Amino acid sequence: MSKRGVVFGLSVALLLAALWVGQALSQEAERPRRERRMMRRGRFDAGQMRQRMLERTKELLGATDEDWKALGPRIEKVQTLSSQLRGGRGMGGMFMRLSSRRGTPEGPEATPEPTELEKALQELRTALDNQEAEPKDIQEKLTALREARQKVQEELAEAQAQLRELLTVRQEAQLVLWGMLD
Repeated sequence: MSKRGVVFGLSVALLLAALWVGQALSQEAERPRRERRMMRRGRFDAGQMRQRMLERTKELLGATDEDWKALGPRIEKVQTLSSQLRGGRGMGGMFMRLSSRRGTPEGPEATPEPTELEKALQELRTALDNQEAEPKDIQEKLTALREARQKVQEELAEAQAQLRELLTVRQEAQLVLWGMLD
């Protein structure tokens, strides 16, 4: 590769990195100052964040209050099931798990009851952490995980179908772009 090609490649990489950093900073600037302070101090309220996300979704979909009474619960169900399939990974998963807490961060109510899929994931992790686990045991845990995942996928497909029944074509297209629907 020529020297000019290397310089061009590095220039493009630096430009993309600068754009990415700029976008991240602009998104941070859009976040209300009080919310940023609360997150830094550890007083982040995931329930409030989830509510704001749902309100923003309602606004972006152009749903009326009457429409939202039917759409809101179905959208929440799709988000919750999608989060389960991701294993709680990503911001969406974090908000779903944190916002479902009951009571204060301390105490026995702090963590909600794990779903069947979460239980299967944990059992497989535990089996894999055990260096002396029998292949048969690992295979059983793997099969249980796949079955639990399949069940959630089926529930998600049903929830998505129920949501589609209420959407306009524009709303459906928007949710497809957001990755909420296929």
